[in-house]
Amino acid sequence: MGHSDFTATGLRRLREVLTRHVDSGKIPGIVALVSRGGRTHVEAIGTMRHDGGAPMRRDTIFRMASTSKPITIAAAMVLLDECRVRLDDPVETWLPELADRRVLKRIDGPLDETVPARRPIIVRDVLASTFGLGMDMTALGTPILNAIFERGSRPTCRWRCPSRTNGCVAWASCR
Repeated sequence: MGHSDFTATGLRRLREVLTRHVDSGKIPGIVALVSRGGRTHVEAIGTMRHDGGAPMRRDTIFRMASTSKPITIAAAMVLLDECRVRLDDPVETWLPELADRRVLKRIDGPLDETVPARRPIIVRDVLASTFGLGMDMTALGTPILNAIFERGSRPTCRWRCPSRTNGCVAWASCR
């Protein structure tokens, strides 16, 4: 086998790791695809439902959500592999709107009390999903989340999410 081929040991290890996830009971089944050097390997383990059901197959159809981060991470990994970017490169090179960021002094502080960010966002932060963009749903009732919700940004869900009522954050159904 050449350097671009899979090894029997590597494929066995992959199957063992995936099987452990299914055996844990957290997920009923999994389909994983790995590709390298023009060769593709697929593992289908478990079933479609926790109570059994049809076995997972190579062509099982899944509902997918929140895929922009893993797709971005996969693209960044290709660029890293090709040495086009480095882990410690600031992302502002490609996203200049992220240069010279300011952050709140305190999560519960007024929106005009900001300080310069300690450092720029780097590729490593994007790959680890620790780049500091998003909503902290534990900070309900804070000026920052109130401003976000007032502008119409809310989680798209069937669960309950915060809405403003008489100046307070209350729980209401998202629609």
